[in-house]
Amino acid sequence: MKRRTLHVRSPGALDTVLREQLGVPTEEARALVEAGAVYVRGRRCRAPRTHIAPGTAVMVVLEESGSSPLAPRSRPEIRVLYEDEHLLALDKPPGIPAQPTAARAGDSLVDLASQYLGRSAGLVHRLDRHTSGVTLFGKEERATRALAEQFRRGEIRKRYVAIAAGDVPMAARVDASLSKDPSRVGRWKVSRGGGGVAAATRFERLGGADDFSIVACFPETGRTHQIRAHLASLGAPIAGDSLYEGPPRAGGLAAERCLLHAQAVAFSHSITGEPLLIESPLPGDLRAFFDRAGAVEPSGPW
Repeated sequence: MKRRTLHVRSPGALDTVLREQLGVPTEEARALVEAGAVYVRGRRCRAPRTHIAPGTAVMVVLEESGSSPLAPRSRPEIRVLYEDEHLLALDKPPGIPAQPTAARAGDSLVDLASQYLGRSAGLVHRLDRHTSGVTLFGKEERATRALAEQFRRGEIRKRYVAIAAGDVPMAARVDASLSKDPSRVGRWKVSRGGGGVAAATRFERLGGADDFSIVACFPETGRTHQIRAHLASLGAPIAGDSLYEGPPRAGGLAAERCLLHAQAVAFSHSITGEPLLIESPLPGDLRAFFDRAGAVEPSGPW
């Protein structure tokens, strides 16, 4: 990522500051702001005429992943799994972040949901960039708060499907705390000596062939990377999960991303209280492993 931090010399509108200190035309300065590529005091600002005081730190993202934030990008189509006047459930494609990053607006699932609704969408849980599947949003503040409270209390049940590179027992439960792995940034590991944050995951083997297992995963807690770290602790990291040393191939099939899919979410409607079960069809890359093993996609309550 290429970025530049400006220390504002004289007061003025944000687009004027960018024009003067970056040496770009006013139209480009405004476009950078509206694209979400400009941060004022560490917070994204999309209003070009925002007044900026002298000494203010302004950070501008000039390039990410080799391209300008103003370069046109194709946006993935979103699939609506469920919608009513209060809630929205989308089928997150792999490869896009759940929330905006330091690039332009429009590239995250939150952005896509907000564009679909025509107003801000209330994200209440996150999937990793390369994880696909069910993602819930509140369409109004009341619904978002109530849904977030259900997540906080652990009342929302989730079923994931993973392709594990190794043998997993027919039924297993890992109850092991997690802590940050000092040997690699971004990775978590099982805390054998105590400490860390409590985490528990239940696993059911759905099938397998050659050197992989198809696993249904039921997280009992909501820790970062807990399914990935717990499967790695069993000696069966998720295929394609390079952070946890999952191989790029399994069973003769390519794993071009971390093969983890949020396949189902069960919860009580945050306003009406009715029970809901929302399921996401298996994406093609996981479906290939099911076909290879002759396994059946899980469906229905658990």
